[in-house]
Amino acid sequence: MNWEQLLSLKRQGDTSKRLRVEQDDTRLGFEVDYDRIIFSAAFRSLQDKTQVIPLSKTDFVHTRLTHSLEVSVVGRSLGRLVGKKIIEKYPYLKEVHGYHMNDFGAIVAAASLAHDIGNPPFGHSGEKAIGEYFSIGNGLKHKEHLTPKQWQDLIDFEGNANGFSVLTASRPGIEGGLRISYATLGAFMKYPKESLPKKPTNNIADKKYGFFQTDKTFFEAVAKDMGMIANKSGDDIGFERHPLAYLVEAADDICYTIIDFEDGINLGLVSEDYALEYLIKLVKDNIGVAKYKTLTTKEDRISYLRALAIGTLINDAVDVFIENEEAILAGQFPFALTDKSKYKAQMNDIINLSVEKIYQSREVIEKEIVGYQIIQTLLDKFITAFNNKYEGTASNYDKLLLKMLPEKHHLEKTNLYERLLHICHYVSLLTDGNALELFETINGRKNN
Repeated sequence: MNWEQLLSLKRQGDTSKRLRVEQDDTRLGFEVDYDRIIFSAAFRSLQDKTQVIPLSKTDFVHTRLTHSLEVSVVGRSLGRLVGKKIIEKYPYLKEVHGYHMNDFGAIVAAASLAHDIGNPPFGHSGEKAIGEYFSIGNGLKHKEHLTPKQWQDLIDFEGNANGFSVLTASRPGIEGGLRISYATLGAFMKYPKESLPKKPTNNIADKKYGFFQTDKTFFEAVAKDMGMIANKSGDDIGFERHPLAYLVEAADDICYTIIDFEDGINLGLVSEDYALEYLIKLVKDNIGVAKYKTLTTKEDRISYLRALAIGTLINDAVDVFIENEEAILAGQFPFALTDKSKYKAQMNDIINLSVEKIYQSREVIEKEIVGYQIIQTLLDKFITAFNNKYEGTASNYDKLLLKMLPEKHHLEKTNLYERLLHICHYVSLLTDGNALELFETINGRKNN
C-alpha cells in the first residue's frame, strides 16, 4: 500500500480523481466528511444510545454521542501526530501532492466520529439481541431461504457493518448515502471482510466483519481503489486494514478503557482508592505531584488522572504505529496498536476491573435484559408485518404497525434477505428511548 493512494479524496459516484493540491484549504474534503457525519440523523440518535449504563438518568454518564465525540478528539490527535512523522518520512506527499499532517488528523477524526454510528440500542447487547432473534428466536425460520453469508450477517449482526451501510447506502434521491471520502471510509473499516469465513485467522482485521452482502460490491470497489491488500481467495472477500484504521481503533480503545472506568468511579461502582491505584500505575512517569496535591475533590483528581492517562496512551500508540509503519503498509501487522503498548498490562488491569465492577453490575444487567425483550419484540412485529405486506397477506394490524415506520423506511424490498436486513437496520437506528416507547405502544402500555 502507498500513502498517496490511501489518502484518497474520491467519493462514491466520482468519475475522476480528486487531487489534494486542488482542494480549498478552508473547506477540505476530509473535513467535509466530519461535517456530514455530525449533521446526520444517525449521528444525532447516538445522544440517546447506551455507552455503558443503558437508559441511565444520571447526567454524568457518557452516551454513544459523547463517547464518539471524545474518540474523535483523541483520533484527531493521533492522526496529526502520525501525519507529522509520515510527512517528514515521505516529503513528496507534501511537496508533490499537497498533503499536510492535519489531513491525517481530519481523516481519523471523521472516521472516529462515525465509529459507533451503526450500533443498535442498548449497547453491545443490542447486537446480540438482533443476532439471537435469528439464531435461536422466531427468525430462525428464515434460515433455509438465505445463503450462508446472508444468514451469518443476521445471526452475527455487526454494528461496524451496519455503520458502513449508514454511511454509504443509497436510497431514492440520496445516491451514495453521506458520500464520505474513500480515505475516511478506509479508516472506518476496522474489519475489512465479509461475515464468512468467521475469524479465519488471529489477524485483528479478521476479528469481526465490516460489511453486509448488500454492500459488498461498493466495499470491494473502495478497498481496491485505495490499493488495500486482498487477503482472501476464491469467492471470499477480505483485505488487510487501511493503516489509519489502526488509529481509529486505538482512539476507541483508549477512550473506553479510561472513560468507561471514569464513569464507573463517578457512579460509585468503583471505589476511588481502587481507581487511584490503577490510574497512577498508568501515569506515574508523568504525574505532577504538586499539582495533584492541590486537587481537593474526587471528581477533580480523577479528571486530572484521566487526562494524563489519555495523553500517555496517545503518545504510546503513535510510537507503536511509527515503529511498525512499513509492516502496516505491507499488510503484515496483525495486531491492534494497544496489543503492542508498553502499558498493555495496566490497560488490561483497568479493563478487567471495569468488567467486574461496571459492565457486570446489577444496573447494567437489568437494563440489558429489558433491552433484549424490546429489540426482539420490535424485530418480530415489524418483520412479520413487512413480509406479510410483500406477500399480500397483511392484516389491518400489520398495516397500522407499518405506519409507525418513518417515511424513509417505506421502501419496496423484493428479496427476503434485504427485507430482513431493512427492518434490522430500522431497529438499529432507534434510540434507547424510542425503542422503549415503541415497545410500550405495541404492548398497549403507553401512558398518554
